[in-house]
Amino acid sequence: MIRINLLPHREEKRRARRQQFYALLGLIAVLSGLIVFLVYSVISGYIATQDGRNDFLKQEIAVLDKQIDQIKRLKEQSDALMARKRIIESLQRDRAEAVRLLSELAKQMPEGVYIRSLKQVGQSISLIGYAQSSARVSTLMRNIEASPWLEKPRLIEIKAVIVDKRRLNEFSMNASLKRAVAGEGGQK
Repeated sequence: MIRINLLPHREEKRRARRQQFYALLGLIAVLSGLIVFLVYSVISGYIATQDGRNDFLKQEIAVLDKQIDQIKRLKEQSDALMARKRIIESLQRDRAEAVRLLSELAKQMPEGVYIRSLKQVGQSISLIGYAQSSARVSTLMRNIEASPWLEKPRLIEIKAVIVDKRRLNEFSMNASLKRAVAGEGGQK
């Protein structure tokens, strides 16, 4: 006898395939979601690590900026101290300059010449005075030129005046101070 199967076996096969397809589709969707979640987690972990590094670098940069500011302040203080030191050295070197100037002028002053005004600005000296004759003024200029502390005498003006019923020559001249050599100043 021939057996005929009247059950819808093809329908069941299709249904079984469809169920298999949906199961695979759900499994793939779950795996895809899992892979996306893992990739997202790894990338956000990298981002969080990089943000931590960036924050650390910002903190270190802030510390370095503070140190740079301190270094700038220290450099400014150092420059100010060096400027003060140079001024003190200059004052130390020049402290006896006024005494030396007056002493040298007294040595170089010829008889019959009188100083009415003496003014020093830096290394420049301005003399205003009276002389009994113009020859004595030229002697004073030669003495200044030969002096170890004075140099470059320049006569500005000489004119005849009457002072206390005496005829004198009023003169004004400029000269310069010679700077003492550092080794020479230390020995004296």
